[in-house]
Amino acid sequence: MAVRKLNPITPGQRHKIIGTFETITSSVPEKSLVKGISKSGGRNNDGKMTMRYIGGGHKKKYRVIDFKRNKDGIPAKVNSIEYDPNRTARIALLFYADGEKRYILAPNGLQVGQTLLSGSQAAPEVGNSLPLQNIPLGTIVHNIELRPGQGAALVRSAGTFAQLTSREDSYAIIKLPSGETRKILSSCKATVGSVGNSEHNLESSGKAGRSRWQGHRPRVRGVAMNPVDHPMGGGEGRASGGHPRSRKGLLAKGYKTRAPKKQSSKYIIERRKK
Repeated sequence: MAVRKLNPITPGQRHKIIGTFETITSSVPEKSLVKGISKSGGRNNDGKMTMRYIGGGHKKKYRVIDFKRNKDGIPAKVNSIEYDPNRTARIALLFYADGEKRYILAPNGLQVGQTLLSGSQAAPEVGNSLPLQNIPLGTIVHNIELRPGQGAALVRSAGTFAQLTSREDSYAIIKLPSGETRKILSSCKATVGSVGNSEHNLESSGKAGRSRWQGHRPRVRGVAMNPVDHPMGGGEGRASGGHPRSRKGLLAKGYKTRAPKKQSSKYIIERRKK
């Protein structure tokens, strides 16, 4: 996956860097795996705004992704690699031997025509999903479950990967993209390889309008507001606003906000890098 920089023939194209879409083999999604998706504009059932900076955006359809990979022992052939407007990664359409079709996140190096397998009998090859206890140490993985059978919750964004570093009793030790090292039950599944579209971080939208197409409204800085609107608002001239904090007054940038008795803390061996 490569990126291309456009010639600056318009102001919006001057800083625009986009993907080449050369890996995409189909432009029409599988109809049986597509659902409608409605926008809330950040409003609740009373019509009150509960989330700021949401609204507008191009109409999209949701592609149902198989994060559980629970069709163990049934081989599946990669039919196509497709674009998904709901995520940064590309998706792959699998045709299973029993006739079922499913979408998965396309890992780096996945080719059309390749055969994939899931379950404890699967080989630790790119695109195969198997329990962490069956994956060799040092392997790069993504789509990691936190509870057996729950479905992948970690490492799903474009270009991300985690590494299986060691095992301890019934747990596997995983180093996550954030730098955090944590224990995950060895019976949880993970997919071998890294998530595709790895050069997504090099892309640049080039203009504010592309953010509006994606449903993002302009975000206003706290220091630009009035005192009634934000703790960092007000002041004469360009006042800095004091210590960075949220609209509700919760301190940021160094102040610890994680609950000290959070249940999952016992599984974290090393916290993420600051």
